[in-house]
This record gives sequence, structure tokens and C-alpha cells, in this order.
Amino acid sequence: MAQAILADRELSAGLAPTGRLRVAIAVGPAPSAVYAVRGEREGELRGVTVALAEALAAATGLPLEIVPFRSSGEIQATAASGSWDVSFLPVDEERRRHVDFGAAFHILQSSYLVPAGSPINRIDQADTPEVHIVGVRNSATLRASLRASPRASHVPVETPEDAVAMMHGGMADAIAMGREALSGLVSQIEGSRILPGSFLTTTTAVVLPKGRPAALAWVTALVEEAKAAGLVQRAFERVGLPGASVPPAAG
Repeated sequence: MAQAILADRELSAGLAPTGRLRVAIAVGPAPSAVYAVRGEREGELRGVTVALAEALAAATGLPLEIVPFRSSGEIQATAASGSWDVSFLPVDEERRRHVDFGAAFHILQSSYLVPAGSPINRIDQADTPEVHIVGVRNSATLRASLRASPRASHVPVETPEDAVAMMHGGMADAIAMGREALSGLVSQIEGSRILPGSFLTTTTAVVLPKGRPAALAWVTALVEEAKAAGLVQRAFERVGLPGASVPPAAG
């Protein structure tokens, strides 16, 4: 597969025009299908998206360059900048205007995390004017929360760390994120809990900047192979998320 793609100049240029495979990775305080976390060594990143990036680079024979971002929203906002070639993002209709989606490798469910003593016990109870919901700017989850809880006040922040800081400061009644990401924040906010159910169910998928159909088809095939081989499930397990839902491989 690596030889075939490198021999096809049009495909190689569409996937990695600089000759390096530049993969945009969101880096946060807790691992999820989107967020990688920093490792013990300087510059080291660990996560499901890192494992997929390494698999892509190995299959192409191209040198891998990780391009770190603070959030999925920042990756979306830079899709047309030419600063990255491949990434991994939750799917929603707004995002389709900025990137082209390939194969899904995760089923995302988003909910709210509430602090100790919160009277909010169900998702629908967050939909009141008195509730301040914090979410990452330009994220699929924040957009879905705006639809699910239109009467609540929504406060966009740049990073998950900002959301945690706001809850610690008493300025957030709920944090809107995917369940895996929230599970990593519970230990950082004493007494907090994740509400049952979800207000968003979608998938997390490999993405390319718009207009690279041949390259998109190739990375889609690779992600399907990675799912079939168990690479994705093992990557979730390595970061402590064995219960993450991986969709079956196509075919």
C-alpha cells in the first residue's frame, strides 16, 4: 500500500503536499476519541488519534509530523490554512462546510458534567435561563448543546482546561463534552458527576481539508483496516477507555 501511494504522484500530493504527513491532533487534559494527552517525555503525546496517525504514516512511508491544537474547534477553524493534512473530528453538519469526512472510528455521545450539590439530575433540567453551560468553542458538542438547551446560557471556552477552571471558580453549572472526555474530568472536579443519557450521538471520523477525494478514499480504507485489525480498540484500552464504542469495520 505504501509503495502504491508514493508511486502515484497525484495521490501523494493530495495527501501530503509537503512530503511530510502533517496530522492535526487536539491535546487536552484527559484522553478521548478526539483528545490526546501529553506523555512523560518531552513532546510525547498518547492517544487514539496518535495511534491512527502513526498507522497512516507507517502505511505511506512518509515522515510523520504531529501538529498539536488545543481543541477540535481550532482544527476546524484552520482546515483551509494549509497547516495540516489529516485529522480526526466529531461529525456535524456545520463541520461539513470546512472538512471532508472519511471513515468513522468511534461513536460519540455527549452529556453534561455537573458539580457537587448540583440540582441538575437530568439533561432536560439544564434547559433553564439560570444554568450556565460551558463548552469548547466551535465543537460539535457545544452546537448540539445549544439546540438541546436553548434557554440556558452557553459560554464558549478555548480548551477543556478553561472549562474546568470555570467550574472550579463557580462560573459554570455544567460542562458539555463527550462522555469519554468528561470521564477524565470527573477526577479533576471533586464531587462532580456525569448526567445519564446524551443530547448528541454522532461519530468521530478521519477528516481531510476539502477537495482531496482520492486521498480521502485512501485514508478511509486505512481506518477501516485499523478497526478490523483491532488497532482502534486497543488504542482506547491503552488510554484507559476500554468501554469506548467503536463502529464495526465496513465490509
